[in-house]
Amino acid sequence: MEVTGTLARFVVDAQGEKIPPPVIHEAVRSVVNWIGCAVGGCRHEAVDRAMSAFAPFAGPGQATVLGRHERTDILNAALLNGISSHVLDFDDTHLRTVIHPAGPVASAALALAEYLPCTGSEFLLAFILGVEVECRIGNAVTPAHYDAGWHITGTAGVFGAAAAAGKLLGLDDRQMAWALGTAGTQSSGLREMLGTMCKGLHVGRAAQNGLASALLARNNFTSSVRVLEAPRGFAYVMSTARNFSEITDGLGESYQISLNTYKPFACGIVAHPAIDGGIQLRNEHGLSGDEIERIDLKVAPYVLELMGKRSPRSGLEGKFSVYHSVAVAIVHGAAGSSEYSDDCVRDPRVIALRDRVNAVADPALRKDEAYVRIELKNGKKLEKHVEHAVGSLDRPMSDKDLDSKFRGLVAGILTKEESDRLLDQCWKIESLRDASLLARASIPGYSSEASAR
Repeated sequence: MEVTGTLARFVVDAQGEKIPPPVIHEAVRSVVNWIGCAVGGCRHEAVDRAMSAFAPFAGPGQATVLGRHERTDILNAALLNGISSHVLDFDDTHLRTVIHPAGPVASAALALAEYLPCTGSEFLLAFILGVEVECRIGNAVTPAHYDAGWHITGTAGVFGAAAAAGKLLGLDDRQMAWALGTAGTQSSGLREMLGTMCKGLHVGRAAQNGLASALLARNNFTSSVRVLEAPRGFAYVMSTARNFSEITDGLGESYQISLNTYKPFACGIVAHPAIDGGIQLRNEHGLSGDEIERIDLKVAPYVLELMGKRSPRSGLEGKFSVYHSVAVAIVHGAAGSSEYSDDCVRDPRVIALRDRVNAVADPALRKDEAYVRIELKNGKKLEKHVEHAVGSLDRPMSDKDLDSKFRGLVAGILTKEESDRLLDQCWKIESLRDASLLARASIPGYSSEASAR
């Protein structure tokens, strides 16, 4: 069965005018969310440290580090913007695979767009195709690949980044297959790293390596053209089970970007139902945390596997603690970026409540479902069943919700005027003559007549 070649030909032959309008709109929503997350995370210490480590070895200033004044070569820009967009754990999620689709793909494509100009519609087509590639590959090996310990955003994302960059570079069928092959041999990312700066590095490296793979393929740098299906290729080496029809069937008939979701909370998405339930009970009963004797959660199995850190020591670790997440939902009524700071994780009030949170797994629950039961010190019991968490496909964030999230993320980095201008350009990306305007408009203090076009 030819898998890699089929996927490569699909990407090469795809035309923007054949993409349904709802798919285009979802892609725009994904870009809005990604830009907001990247700018919002641009001052995180992980970005600072990565930039400081690589700056002495970087090439010419070809591309923007989103939200910052620094410029660097396109490969390092893809890396840094990938880290920045994922470091807050606030980016988009393809729920079936738990891939965060935009980070690897958009980080590679926008860096390339600053070096090799393209229109907004060309960028969007490449973005949609990149997401299609990474998510279809993810579908083919889910859940065995993830269960083995691979961080699927890094391992599948590199293919999406290569496909998007290859589309913008105009690769032919053979070159696109080479790009996917070169990406596949660089596929990496371990779940052991969740809760550390390396999680964002997985996304950045996927973007950087995918972009590099496409650039190599343009220069006829060869690789296997069967990277996905070969006995010693990606799907057999890195997964104990695989279904190649998930990659090849229905190409061009349905699009995985249509299944994208956006986070209202800045942590692992499997904890969102419990957070949602906690916030609802807090608001309905005026809870502060001090009156609570204990909190009992019934959650999907992945929650304890991914979010089971009982005593997180840092903000990054807190993002993988359902105990911390529900505690801040009660204490602060929110679970945004500030609730996953080092200071918040070490707050005595949060710790005191966190220690009273208990969780059990129920295999019958969906990933977006949870039961939250609170027992007050006076003996009263409060319960909430969250059938579908806010932000899920059944309760999606609206365009206005994404606007509010975007503005909250970039506040303190961009002025209101700059934020409004960048947000407006994100929504109008399909009509932009130069997609790289998005990158330039993210720079604090940037002003140009070009930015208004």
